[in-house]
Amino acid sequence: MKKILGLDLGTNSIGWALVNEGEGEGEQSSIIKVGVRVNPLTVDEQTNFEKGKSITTNADRTLKRSARRNLQRLKLRKENLIEILTTNGWINSDTILSENGNKTTFETYRLRAKAASEEVSLEEFARILLMINSKRGYKSSRKAKSQDEGQLIDGMEVAKKLYNEGITPGQFVLQLLKSGKKYIPDFYRSDLHAEFDKVFDKQITYHPDFLNEELKEELRAKKRDAIWAICAKKFKENGFELVGTKRKGNTAEQKVENYVWRAKALTEKLELEEFVIVLQQINSQINSSSGYLGSISDRSKELFFNKQTVGQNLMAQLDANPHTKLKNQVFYRQDYLDEFEKLWSTQSVFHKQLTDELKTEIRDVVIFYQRKLKSQKGLISICEFENRQVEVVIEGKKKTKTVGMKVCPKSSPLLHEFKIWQVLNNIQVTDKSETMRFLEQEEKELLYAELSIKDKLSKTDALKLLYKNPKELDLNFKDIEGNRTQAALFKTYQRIIELSGHDEYDFTKLPASETLEIVRSIFNGLNYNTDILNFDSSLEGKAFENQALYQLWHLLYSFEGDDSISGNDMLVAKLTELYGFEKVYATMLANVNFQDDYGSLSTKAMRKILPHLKEGLEYSAACVLAGYRHSKSSLTREELDNKVLKNKLEILPKKQPTQSRGGKNSEPND
Repeated sequence: MKKILGLDLGTNSIGWALVNEGEGEGEQSSIIKVGVRVNPLTVDEQTNFEKGKSITTNADRTLKRSARRNLQRLKLRKENLIEILTTNGWINSDTILSENGNKTTFETYRLRAKAASEEVSLEEFARILLMINSKRGYKSSRKAKSQDEGQLIDGMEVAKKLYNEGITPGQFVLQLLKSGKKYIPDFYRSDLHAEFDKVFDKQITYHPDFLNEELKEELRAKKRDAIWAICAKKFKENGFELVGTKRKGNTAEQKVENYVWRAKALTEKLELEEFVIVLQQINSQINSSSGYLGSISDRSKELFFNKQTVGQNLMAQLDANPHTKLKNQVFYRQDYLDEFEKLWSTQSVFHKQLTDELKTEIRDVVIFYQRKLKSQKGLISICEFENRQVEVVIEGKKKTKTVGMKVCPKSSPLLHEFKIWQVLNNIQVTDKSETMRFLEQEEKELLYAELSIKDKLSKTDALKLLYKNPKELDLNFKDIEGNRTQAALFKTYQRIIELSGHDEYDFTKLPASETLEIVRSIFNGLNYNTDILNFDSSLEGKAFENQALYQLWHLLYSFEGDDSISGNDMLVAKLTELYGFEKVYATMLANVNFQDDYGSLSTKAMRKILPHLKEGLEYSAACVLAGYRHSKSSLTREELDNKVLKNKLEILPKKQPTQSRGGKNSEPND
């Protein structure tokens, strides 16, 4: 008698049946139990499910749970702060800690702004600290940024230069280009908006028939194509055809010309087409600096130049407009810390109770304390080869637990090399006569040299690289995946070379040997550490872990952020110290992101198997030579030779009719 579990999987329910299946004469099939599990979905959830969107029904519940946790932590900080303030005699159980009475709507905001320069009572200062405790600013997390948040701008040095010299971002970049530099820094969105207004307002005086305030607001922050389309339509209504004349010069020369027009637009008349190109360029930079983080950066810059604390800035907005929305105005955590320091240093002059010890307790233990994220290393899988079973006692019961080496991150240079050789050993070439053969060892090594620094290699490119008659041959792979980690690094190296005043290259179109020679030559001239260009998997012991490229990868992959505004300052300093990159280029490297996923094998296992893969053996044979069985169900050659085979297969018994879920009168299944 055989037991069978049948499942009927639907979008809203799962039907199941457990049956006894008769196998021999006299055995009667029967239904043991049937049932249905219903998973009710809303209309939106079902629509997303049917469309294949990766959205879970628990997503909304998770967000609400996260909100409850944040609220709970806020209440805990508030309780701790009130306890400290009460213990030190600032407040008591009868103290009113919120606005109370007529015309007191913004009283705490006024006290907060006042406390930066004038005396307030300890009771009032307590109210201010409780307000800061409820909103303490954005703290950057290097590994938790998303593209939707936009770009974080840390360009205060550039902003100071623009302010002191009274120039626009376009004029500043033109100065850099004329001095031979190619690096264009990030600008605050407010500086770009100010330039947009200055350019438009000046050109209105020259083209009053085509430009007006209504068009200005319509074009603000629009994308490149939208600007051209809107201007072409508006200009055509007034008798001017915006067709787009052919530009002269190469890309670099046109780039300089764009900034010349951009600077000229502030003082002289531009042709309408030149004017549109200038607006496209300004808005492109505005859009790249927009988003959640861009807005925070702008507010921080405003505090600096207005010499305000967060409280003073918010109060100034309320004075100008009592209906101003403050809820979504987020500032950096550092801005709140600076305000705390300012308030405490000012009030400590008037109140001797404000000691350094109390300051440390309130600032570092209560208001601004934030624990590090919990390590999730325990969730990483155990290597299928390097593991063992051990008995442990949990709650008085003996249980078997698997322990061993953790699997390797997918971005590891070692794992990329391992995967490349695994694929190379499986590639087959087919000629016109349909004859198939595996690659020769020399062919594999030639392909590996290219794949070691490239993201991937197409079938066409691989055949061109290997053979003189590529059109007459075919491969069993459409694309061959390369070393994505090295590809990401070399993409950054290419950008560094361009911005440091050297020629422009496209490494994706150059042979790997030529690319390495170019980078090595230029990096040597710039006194950068060129050991980061190559990876040697054959090194043993500490030499393997200490090689420059492996350490660079590990540094970029494992760094989780610091307390700076960008979250990268310590990483940038370390890259400068270890490899010689200037701050600008070290920042570019620090922003390189790798895959967060993991492979299925540990570093130890791969280092044992890889030498055999590089000799040309396919994966299962390489595993055997390394001392591993690549699959639980796989047999060794010796086991296959000694396996006892049957003379013939047994005849399978004919299936007996089974009762369906419909009831006794239902037709039997075929």
